[in-house]
Amino acid sequence: MKLTGVEIRTVEVPLVAPFRTSFGTETVREAVLVRAVTDDAEGWGECGAGTGPFYSSEYTHGAVDVLRRHLIPAVAAVTDLDPHRVAPAMAAVKGHRMAKAALETAILDADLRARDESFAHALGAVRDRVPCGVSVGITESIPALLDVVAGYLADGYLRIKLKIEPGWDVEPVRAVRERFGDLPLQVDANTAYRRGDARHLAQLDAFDLLLLEQPLAEDDLLGHAELAQRLTTPICLDESIVSARAAADAIALGACSIVNIKPGRVGGYLESRRIHDVCVAHDVPVWCGGMLETGLGRAANLALAALPGFAFPGDTSASERYYATDLTTPFVLDDGHLAVPTGPGIGVSPLPDVLDAVTVAREWVPVD
Repeated sequence: MKLTGVEIRTVEVPLVAPFRTSFGTETVREAVLVRAVTDDAEGWGECGAGTGPFYSSEYTHGAVDVLRRHLIPAVAAVTDLDPHRVAPAMAAVKGHRMAKAALETAILDADLRARDESFAHALGAVRDRVPCGVSVGITESIPALLDVVAGYLADGYLRIKLKIEPGWDVEPVRAVRERFGDLPLQVDANTAYRRGDARHLAQLDAFDLLLLEQPLAEDDLLGHAELAQRLTTPICLDESIVSARAAADAIALGACSIVNIKPGRVGGYLESRRIHDVCVAHDVPVWCGGMLETGLGRAANLALAALPGFAFPGDTSASERYYATDLTTPFVLDDGHLAVPTGPGIGVSPLPDVLDAVTVAREWVPVD
C-alpha cells in the first residue's frame, strides 16, 4: 500500500445539549478528522482530542500541528506501508496518542476497504450488535438529573453513567438509585478526587454501583490500589490506561478490577485490541468509553466493543444522544443495542454535504 496524501479537517458540530464534566462544559464538538488516501482506497479517522488540553494534554489545534509537521511525514517515509507499521513509524514522537490514533485508524480503514474487510472482522468481533449505555453530565439540579435519566431509560439505554465531582456525588447517586431502583449504574470522576477523599468516596458503596471510574489522578496507580482496598465498589481505570503495558501494570498493582478502553487515549484500535487481550488473560472485564465521537469514531468503537472481553455496555450511544445531524448516516438505538457496521473498513463514510457544512478548516498534506 502506498500513501499518496492525507487531508486534515477540523469540524465543529453542535451538541444537542451542553455536556458538563469536571473538565468544563461543551456545547460544540470540535474534532479533527483525518482522511488517508492510498493508491487503492481512502479511509477516515477521528481524533478524540477536545478544544482544550483538559481531559489530557492533547487538543485539536495541537493535533493538527503534530499531524502536519511530524506524524504524516514519519508515516510517509515507510515503504510498503501497512497498518501495523504505522505505530512504529510514529514512535519517535512522544505522546500525542489521539493524533496518532486518528492517522492509524484512517490508514487501517483504507487498507480494509481495499481488501473488502470490515473493522469488526479484522479486530476479532464476536457480536453483530452491542449493548449501549449513556453518559450523563453534571446537571444544574438533582430534579433536572432525574428527568434526564428518565428520558434515557425511556429511550432504551441499558446502563446509566453519572459524571461526579466533589460536591456532586453521593446525593445525586442516592437520588437516582432511589428513583429508578436496581438499574445498572456507574459513576465517573475524571480524576476529580484525591487520596484524602477515600472515606467520602466509600459512601458510594451503599448504592451497589457497577464501578467507580478514575477517581484519582491518572499517574496515581498506588493511590488507586489503596482505594480499591478500602471500597467494595470496583475501581475502573480510564485516563491511567494509555497502553497494554500500563494496563498490565495497573492490574498487577491491584489498582483496578475493570478497564475502560478508549482507542484515542491509547493510540489506536490495534493497541486497544492488545489491551483487551491483556485484560482477558487476567480475567479483567473491559468496556468501551466515548469521547463525544461523531459517526466516524462511533462506527469503529462499535466494532471494538463487539470483542469477547467487553462485558459492560459502553458509552457507544446513538447519534441523537449528541447530534441533531451526525456526519454519517445516524446510528439508531434498537432495544438498547447498536448494530456493528459490516461494510468494508469502518463501514460508514461522512455525508459530503453535512461534512462540508461543519468544516471550519481543511488542508491537504501531499506525500511525495
